[in-house]
Amino acid sequence: MNIMASPVSMCCRWLDGPGCLRKVRKLFVNGSRQRMYSGATHKENELELGESALTAPNFRAPPKTRLTQTRLRDDSILPFSAFLTDNFGRRHSYLRISLTEKCNLRCQYCMPEEGVKLTPRGQLLSTAEVLTLARLFVREGVDKIRLTGGEPLIRPDVLDIITELRKLEGLKTIAVTTNGMNLARLLPKLKDAGLDLINISLDSLVPAKFEFIVRRKGFHKVMEGIDKAVELGYNPVKINCVVMRGLNEDELLDFVALTEKKPLEVRFIEYMPFDGNKWNFKKMVSYQEMLDCIRQQWPNLKLLQAGHTDTAKTFKVPGFKGQVGFITSMSDHFCGSCNRLRITADGNLKVCLFGNSEVSLREVLRSGASDEELLQIIGAAVGRKKKQHAGMFSISQMKNRPMILIGG
Repeated sequence: MNIMASPVSMCCRWLDGPGCLRKVRKLFVNGSRQRMYSGATHKENELELGESALTAPNFRAPPKTRLTQTRLRDDSILPFSAFLTDNFGRRHSYLRISLTEKCNLRCQYCMPEEGVKLTPRGQLLSTAEVLTLARLFVREGVDKIRLTGGEPLIRPDVLDIITELRKLEGLKTIAVTTNGMNLARLLPKLKDAGLDLINISLDSLVPAKFEFIVRRKGFHKVMEGIDKAVELGYNPVKINCVVMRGLNEDELLDFVALTEKKPLEVRFIEYMPFDGNKWNFKKMVSYQEMLDCIRQQWPNLKLLQAGHTDTAKTFKVPGFKGQVGFITSMSDHFCGSCNRLRITADGNLKVCLFGNSEVSLREVLRSGASDEELLQIIGAAVGRKKKQHAGMFSISQMKNRPMILIGG
């Protein structure tokens, strides 16, 4: 019996029978299907930033989706969950969960200037649904969860979610990617709740340029958040910088200099195409170009050994406290070692950031499906994951969500 193929075959059996076509149409979503959005205006969205996208927290999973007593993964039989292993042997132990589509910034590379229409509140995952899915993935072998958005720290129950995640046996790492606007205020409580790692977005060290890129004020709040993270002992504090030609590529050396006296890891990210961000190949500064520029100033820049599933190529200037990384999604993909899955705020599973195929786990949950049925759907989606994403020019022509609706 081919154990690795079992999730797909089980999924087929579950879908086989009366109404199977209706189930398929309901569960599987692709880039060509229109999504349902609310008509909320930009002003209304901002007013709602302090409101929960949920009803009152309820951490008990619904009876039909509560975890069963029998583990579906037995380490004595399987080295890793068959449901989370694709056809190329990649084991997906890292889950990114978007907590909200809302954000208090409007970054140029992330979303259109006019903003995006938000998914109606009732179509977003509730707290209980987020935790149910997290428990299921962790039970199957996920040992790292990153909370993203939108801006995850504007979700009122983010501390409650982290507190509950911390209780999951087998979950080693809880991380957050944030724009840093609320970080200084919330970080002490986030750390107490169990937050292990922080990634902070910062695309310019010039306040006026920062405001131009993110279309909002707040530079000093972000810098305060970075300092607070260092003060509380996070090491490294990761700084995500999307490099765009004609905008901030002239600040590369200034960002590297930040790593001299502070335990920061500045990660330069190649500009990637998503709906509404007006991606242009000429705006993209490649990893090699960035590296050449930095080496002119620091020729002894040293390449550090990377883990098998690391996305960043990491370097260090000898004697500096911190380090520098490059996310080379466009010029030198790392698909062969990808161990990441994504759940969007509206409950869709994306097995590839640059893929437009999605599976609605929310609909499966709300249909009253069991954990086993959920895993069959997840396993089938993971089994369809391609060997690698398309090339940069093909990606730029593909229909995909804006980054803010994916959970970037």
